[in-house]
Amino acid sequence: MSQLVVKAKALANKVVVAARPQLEEFWKYAKVELSPPMPADFQKLKKTAETAKNASKKDVKGQLKKSGIGQVTVSEAWLNFLVTVEVITWFYMGEVIGRRHFVGYKV
Repeated sequence: MSQLVVKAKALANKVVVAARPQLEEFWKYAKVELSPPMPADFQKLKKTAETAKNASKKDVKGQLKKSGIGQVTVSEAWLNFLVTVEVITWFYMGEVIGRRHFVGYKV
């Protein structure tokens, strides 16, 4: 029995030695990434959001022209509509299958 305890301690020591570099790296990143935000972070986030908002207002018309929404043919629009209807139909059929009842849930 004592040999089993000695072997278990030796194995545990090997595991600790092998895992130490990975755990040190994990803790290094965990201290940075999992810490709560500081007040300066909120100011930086607010400034970034305002910049993005102003940039998006300026570029909306340019993006519509670049995306080619006005260049869609009737057949492409009809095909897009049919694909959308198919996706929605499969979603609702999945809901019915998941409920195992056509209308509402069995209680």
